[in-house]
Amino acid sequence: MPSPLRRAFDYLPPEGCHGAAKPGARVTVPFGKRSVTAVILSIRSESPVAPAKLKAATALLDEQPLYTEKQRALLDWAADYYQHPLGEVLPLGLSPRERRGQPERALTETGIRLTARGQGLPDGAPHRAPKQAALVSRLKLGPLPVTELKAEGFSSAVIKALKDHALVEDCELTTEGAWQTRSPPLPANPEQQAAIDKIVASAGAFSVHLLYGVTGSGKTEVYLQSVADCLNRGRQALVLLPEIALTPQTLARFEARFEAPVIALHSGMGDAERDRAWTSARRGRAAVILGTRSSVFVPLLSPGLIIVDEEHDAAYVQQDGFRYSARDVAIKRAQLEQCPVVLGSATPSLESWHNAELGRFQRHSLTQRAGAGTLPTLRQIDISGLELSAGLSPELLHKIEAALGRRHQVLVFLNRRGFANALLCHDCGWSSDCADCDAHMTLHKTPPGLHCHHCGRRSALPRQCPRCQSRRLVGTGVGTQQTETFLAERFADFPVIRVDSDTMTGRQAMPDLIEQLAGGEPVLMIGTQMLSKGHHFPHVTLVAVVDADALLFSPDFRGEERLLQLLTQVGGRAGRDGTPGEVLIQTRHPDHPLMQHLDQPYHTALPALLNHRIQAGLPPHGALGVIRCDSQDRQEGLGFLSQIRNSIAAPRGAQIIGPLSAAMARRKNRYRSQLVISAGSRSMLAKVMTDLITAAEAARHSHRLSWSVDIDPYESL
Repeated sequence: MPSPLRRAFDYLPPEGCHGAAKPGARVTVPFGKRSVTAVILSIRSESPVAPAKLKAATALLDEQPLYTEKQRALLDWAADYYQHPLGEVLPLGLSPRERRGQPERALTETGIRLTARGQGLPDGAPHRAPKQAALVSRLKLGPLPVTELKAEGFSSAVIKALKDHALVEDCELTTEGAWQTRSPPLPANPEQQAAIDKIVASAGAFSVHLLYGVTGSGKTEVYLQSVADCLNRGRQALVLLPEIALTPQTLARFEARFEAPVIALHSGMGDAERDRAWTSARRGRAAVILGTRSSVFVPLLSPGLIIVDEEHDAAYVQQDGFRYSARDVAIKRAQLEQCPVVLGSATPSLESWHNAELGRFQRHSLTQRAGAGTLPTLRQIDISGLELSAGLSPELLHKIEAALGRRHQVLVFLNRRGFANALLCHDCGWSSDCADCDAHMTLHKTPPGLHCHHCGRRSALPRQCPRCQSRRLVGTGVGTQQTETFLAERFADFPVIRVDSDTMTGRQAMPDLIEQLAGGEPVLMIGTQMLSKGHHFPHVTLVAVVDADALLFSPDFRGEERLLQLLTQVGGRAGRDGTPGEVLIQTRHPDHPLMQHLDQPYHTALPALLNHRIQAGLPPHGALGVIRCDSQDRQEGLGFLSQIRNSIAAPRGAQIIGPLSAAMARRKNRYRSQLVISAGSRSMLAKVMTDLITAAEAARHSHRLSWSVDIDPYESL
């Protein structure tokens, strides 16, 4: 385990088991030449496999199942709905150590506390060791986990030095705590209160609530007060966030509000930390679990509320391996657990909006900003024919200068990393194409080099054209590094901070930035969509969008929806703390219908987008699935897909399109092709996909070819 095979295997019970094994418990079994950890799916008195061929499990690892009944039902549903092998889905319900066959981690943690001698030290002692003195001062408030102290910068050497002097000693800590409110709720306006009342009234039964609130409207306060009611009923709350970067900010707000165990779960944590959080959630010790996508599968003893913040965000969709939408899984989980689920967003997905229109979801609207914040004004700048400096128009530069002059903070949005899109030869037209992908390598200046943002390939900057040896090499297009360099020279009296995945690399990078911005000093930020992810920048009054046209003519059928969401979200960072904000959007297509909607409420553009989907038979109208193929040889992949397509007949009301090359046909030196299946209903789609999967499993192909299934695809077709 995990196993990519779409079947289960029969084993005899371990020797001496005597009926102790239960479904949901783990066992060790021989599998080929290996010994693997497996999960008991069911126990039967007979097997269709001949007794002489049955092997026995070698060990029973759990006396009690690690999966709850409803958690198993959720994992079974996910494997079935997304047409993925159960053996690769079940591990998502286990902690890292449990996947390795180890027992559940106990709810104790090694901590450090002061000895009697340490308690008697005066303030500031030991005087000649400031780091040791700081640790002693920290421990005077009580024992603390070693992991937490190390995260705060106290090294093993500092701890050992205090132990050697008998000033501190090891101790065992537990994660138990009382569940109560630490600070009173903020006053709710009528719209917030109406949403809170409806969510609270639905406790104990399944319902879906779409919380549609403009940026800065106080959606988090609705979450907090809804969670408070959940905790008062002795139930746990699961809160999903799209990005790790949002976790510290949200965690701080929840910890400030509740005197209750609030834990975080995300990929940036170490295995031991995740193991403890997992057990705490399963045993009911954790009151609130904040987590990213995979946390939707965390075991809970008594779930009472599920919240999906920024429900529209693509980060909720797993786009390789087991492809699933954490938002949709969260809705199914709420149904199984019989609890409400809240989907919050300033820019709801078309699917969620459509479900609210049909009455499947309850919609609650927050149309005004909370507190003193007001919605920013929005204006477009037509840059057709204008001379730009690093992508910036003269008018935009003037506005930036004026905002900084008023001691305000400015956010410049450009969703393109690097210095330039590509490197070109001015004489022969050579371009810096990636050797392994159908894409250009991006020019970077810090550090200098050519990077492929699709496969990670890197190479040094050429001094001359590899084709004609000309030295007239020029960058084309504008990236964040180029704009940063220009702005730093133009506004040398102000700090210029680049915010993209090249600079925000450590766990503390985003929290440190937020802390710096909280001081209110004038700052000029230049960054990618990382800046649009729900962050609260109270002192930003001007948001400038450098290139709004990047997604306007995207081949992706979700392109216009994503552009509208992105521009609304990034514009929402302005004017959140009383000072009026302004959003300026540079475009060469100011008359495009979508651009005409940008100064209107987000939802006014949705009917037209939905109508386009109806005409094209695309979600949320109808159902969509994809069989994706990845191969070293282009023709082998296309031939494989043709073979399985020709082996079945599509029923009436369903259509099989392809095989087609993917939008990027070659990536990491492998060729990507696909079959697209469109159906009028989900049940019809499931039948066609099942037939295609059966044909694919029976088809012969080389080991150099792999294929996968994508239900409700979010990646470009």
